[in-house]
Amino acid sequence: MRLLNTTTFELEEFFGTNIPPYAIASHRHGESEVTFQDLLNGKGPMKEGWGKIVGCCAQARNEGWNWAWIDTCCIDKSSSAELSEAINSMFRWYQRSQVCYAYLSDVPERETDVYAIRSAFRESKWFTRGWTLQELLAPKNVVFYNSGWVEIGTKKSLETLVSAITRIEHLYGWETSSVAQKMSWASRRETVRAEDMAYCLLGLFGVNMPPLYGEGEKAFLRLQTEIMKISDDESIFAWVDETLSNGTSGLLARSPAAFKDSSSNVLPLLSGKQNKAQITQ
Repeated sequence: MRLLNTTTFELEEFFGTNIPPYAIASHRHGESEVTFQDLLNGKGPMKEGWGKIVGCCAQARNEGWNWAWIDTCCIDKSSSAELSEAINSMFRWYQRSQVCYAYLSDVPERETDVYAIRSAFRESKWFTRGWTLQELLAPKNVVFYNSGWVEIGTKKSLETLVSAITRIEHLYGWETSSVAQKMSWASRRETVRAEDMAYCLLGLFGVNMPPLYGEGEKAFLRLQTEIMKISDDESIFAWVDETLSNGTSGLLARSPAAFKDSSSNVLPLLSGKQNKAQITQ
C-alpha cells in the first residue's frame, strides 16, 4: 500500500503488518486531478486537484495522522497489475483506515441547514457515484466536509439523513442485508466506465476478480457469477429490467439498475453459514 506523508507530500510503500495508521479520502474526481506521476515529477501543485490533497493532509495532520491515502495520487494507474491490486484491495483499505474524509466539493461553506429539502448536501453528486458507496460503508468513521474543508458532520451524527439520501436503512450492520438489497443501493449510482459499476462493488460482496477494461456489461455478469460461488442467496435473481424490449435477458441482470426496486421487498434469511433470501412481493 502506497501512502502520502501528510507533511512532506512524499509517497512511501508499506506492506502487511508494517502499514502505519492512516487517514483516507473519499471524493469525486475533477477535471485535473493530481496523479502518481504528477507527484513524482513535481507537477502536483500546478493541478487543480492539488488543493484537495493539501486540505486532506492538513486535516490529517491536525488529528495526528502522519499518513494519508488518496486514490488519484497513491495508485500508479499506468501499471495494470497495480491497478488490479488496488481495485481488489480498496474496500479493505477504507475499512482499515482510522478515519475517512468525505470531501463534498459541491456543498458550499455558506450552507447552514443540511436537512433542508433542497440542501446542497442532500443533492451532492458524491451520493450518486458508484465508488463512494463502499467509501461510505467500509470505514467505521466517516467525516463529511464541505468545499472549504469545514466539517458538516459524521456518518454517525448524520445517520438518519444519510440513510434517507442513500436509501440504505442501516449504515452500520449493513453486512447482513441480502444481495438484492446491496445491489439496490448501487442502482441509482453511476461510474464513468461501465466496467467500474461492477468493480466498485467487489468489496461489498467479499469477492475478487481481475478488472478487464473493455468488457463493458460483461463485468457485471462476472460479478454476479463470483457472488454465486460464495453465496446461495437467491435474491440475486430478484431483479426487473424495464429497458428490455422482450422483458428478458437471461438469468442474470445487466446492471445494478435492475435492482432499483429491491431495497425493501427482499429480506435476508440466514441458513447455516450463508444468506438466503425470502421474496416478499
